Amino acid sequence: MVAESFVPHLSGVTTSLLRSAENLRRRGHEVMFLAPSGRGFTPSDWSPTILPSLPRVGPAEDVQASRPAPATCPVTLAPGQTYEEVEGTPTIRMPSLPLAGYPTLRFSMGTVTAVRRIMAEYRPDVVHIASPFVLGARAVTAAHALGIPSVAVYQTDVAAYTHRYGMPWLKAYANKRIASIHTTATMTLAPSHSSMDYLDSLAIPRVFKWGRGVDTELFHPGRRSERVRQSLGVAEGQLAVGFVGRLASEKQVEDLRVVQSLPGVRLVIIGAGPERARLGATLHQAVFTGQLTGTDLAEHVASLDVFVHPGEFETFGQTLQEAMASGVATVAVGKGGPLDIIDDGVTGRLYEPGQLGMLRAIVASLRDHEVRGELGEKGRRAMEARSWGAASLKLEGYYDRATEFHRSRQLRRWRGAPRRGAASAASRHRV
Repeated sequence: MVAESFVPHLSGVTTSLLRSAENLRRRGHEVMFLAPSGRGFTPSDWSPTILPSLPRVGPAEDVQASRPAPATCPVTLAPGQTYEEVEGTPTIRMPSLPLAGYPTLRFSMGTVTAVRRIMAEYRPDVVHIASPFVLGARAVTAAHALGIPSVAVYQTDVAAYTHRYGMPWLKAYANKRIASIHTTATMTLAPSHSSMDYLDSLAIPRVFKWGRGVDTELFHPGRRSERVRQSLGVAEGQLAVGFVGRLASEKQVEDLRVVQSLPGVRLVIIGAGPERARLGATLHQAVFTGQLTGTDLAEHVASLDVFVHPGEFETFGQTLQEAMASGVATVAVGKGGPLDIIDDGVTGRLYEPGQLGMLRAIVASLRDHEVRGELGEKGRRAMEARSWGAASLKLEGYYDRATEFHRSRQLRRWRGAPRRGAASAASRHRV
């Protein structure tokens, strides 16, 4: 599994990799991470320890018997590369540089040659690349050169970020690079229908839908805590409205300014990032907790009354699922990934992009305990079917399908197929 960014940087991409690897290893698969270097750390409470059991669903021979974790590094390290285990999974760290102003977000400087050498020695059956753009792009190229099936997981709307960060002239380059990476990969997995539509607009073939799981035992209504609410300064009768995520420009956390001024609302911001200082001035009535993980995070989420997700560039929305699993009424912008997660008016509420007055009105309406409670209950029920175990089983199926593409030579045939008309439907699945 190749990670564009990895722990200690916490994100939906990181969570997806850790939980998928956990469940794949539990089913007897051998997994190794290839990721940018990070500061020294040891697995701690950022790593959820409560995971649902994952029953086998097929004959035992369908899954290779698990092999003990290697006592030593599974590959020969080149200068600058390091080895460690993350949650028990062998991890090769490549030399990297931090993003300016964001030291935990690092990008690897590893070359295609270096990545190809590691793959050639490790000899994987399939290469899983999460949110490829830099290291991931080199991994796709290396896997292609070695004839190894690759599954590229689209998770970050890089092209949209170019506008948010004031560099719209880079959008065409970003689109071209994304198209090149995902066309080279054997298969692309997209987290939502909006992401699939975007990838289809770039004429990328072999795109399939794969959502994310959620840990419904860790994120549970039973973790609601009056102690936590008191620590956040939530007075009796106040509505605790919160956000969880990276404090970065693309998350549009500043939009919550229309909520903090509502009478009887206590705004709670959970997370860290480069926009912390600016947001502290804009959201001056909010309480900022910093980055929370594990049980501490789960307790804080469950102790909210309303969860709001204002970012318009989400390909999925992992924190939305965690809030819903916690039985918290959720509100999100009606664009991108949240459209696949929230059934408006049933499991949560959606507001139109840019309509902050609508956001304010929706949050105000959720002062009604019965309305809020009904959304929370239905949201929780919707998440109970989205375990990481189920998501990982589906991922295994995609690995098998990617391997079959190579064996049956369908990849070559599909690459030559036209992108429109009847042939287009055959090259794009929504499953």
